[in-house]
Amino acid sequence: MAKLVVALVAIHGLGRRETRCLLLADLDLARGRLTIRRDLRHTVYLDELTHILASDWLRDRHQRWPLTANPYLLVSQQTVADERLPPVSTMVMNDIFRPLGLSLSKLRQDRILDEARQTADPVHLMRVFGIAAETTMKYIYAAHPERRSTLWR
Repeated sequence: MAKLVVALVAIHGLGRRETRCLLLADLDLARGRLTIRRDLRHTVYLDELTHILASDWLRDRHQRWPLTANPYLLVSQQTVADERLPPVSTMVMNDIFRPLGLSLSKLRQDRILDEARQTADPVHLMRVFGIAAETTMKYIYAAHPERRSTLWR
């Protein structure tokens, strides 16, 4: 599960809440995509590595807890046993990143900023990461400070 979470953040720029709240039904391995359901719903097209990690995690999840009714993609020993069927905790997410010496949010920000450096296209960033226009422009201006000054001339 940890490898899948790191890939979802580092490659696809998912945030903590949207990663924790992914449902099994959101993952379509046959089509290689993941539907992100938050304020700005968008589709993530899985690269080969993330596809493999997602497939491995589903196999592991089913072997460990074949009878769980928990609808979330990411589960832990505690959430599988909880009759309220919650998503994994923030603590579980933090524990994944602690050995890496990173925080989830910092890794996500770096991923989006890297993409902004590659393309200054705000529509592309909005589609790929499902972020709002205002947030997108902050990344564009951080990656290309010269673009901000041209707006005020």
